[in-house]
Amino acid sequence: MGALLTGGQENIRGIGMTSARTRDRLAERLRQEGIHEEKILERIRNVPRHLFVDEALSSRAYEDSALPIGQGQTISQPYVVALMTQALLEDENGLRKLSKVLEIGTGCGYQTAVLAPFVRQLYTIERVAPLLSDTRDRLRSLGIGNVRFRHDDGFRGWPGQAPFDSIIVTAAPANIPEKLLEQLGPGGRLVVPVGPTGGIQRLYRITRTSSGFNKEKLGSVSFVPMLEGKEKGQGR
Repeated sequence: MGALLTGGQENIRGIGMTSARTRDRLAERLRQEGIHEEKILERIRNVPRHLFVDEALSSRAYEDSALPIGQGQTISQPYVVALMTQALLEDENGLRKLSKVLEIGTGCGYQTAVLAPFVRQLYTIERVAPLLSDTRDRLRSLGIGNVRFRHDDGFRGWPGQAPFDSIIVTAAPANIPEKLLEQLGPGGRLVVPVGPTGGIQRLYRITRTSSGFNKEKLGSVSFVPMLEGKEKGQGR
């Protein structure tokens, strides 16, 4: 398992860069906006978001806003990260214990870092090679060791490791990818934003049932588009 859920601050490098008050303020704002799972709020407090953005933007790291990370990508708004994590994990008894989760769109690794302690093994796919390389190094430096990385087209999923307990997608396809639905195990969930770039996008939680799929709409969101293929990107 990766970084710890409780007593974790001493295990995360860079924690002193911002005050506990700043982090508490962010967590309280997320609680007011509907994030009710305390373990997720605690994880948001403990993950050093300033290490996932460019140094020039580090003073804004604990704002509840998306920020650019290069390669035409962004780090998601903390509320959206917490909402998607909660949608993936929550049930009537609290948080589900998951063995295998697939993430589509590693990006800078912030969503990966928030989610990792809640699952036994996290698989993540990124189509832009420089982002993936930097993120692999960043997460390892933070002691998060239960993540397997792949440079590939997220629309394909990771069939060699399927089925998954849940799949989370951090970019918006125009339509729900059928191959990802196929890779869900029984009772598995797909949390995905869907819609056109620059248009109305909706966040959905889709659960695999014995008779098909149940789709729930969780709200309106704004994500970068999910693109096909994979690219080398541009080095720094």
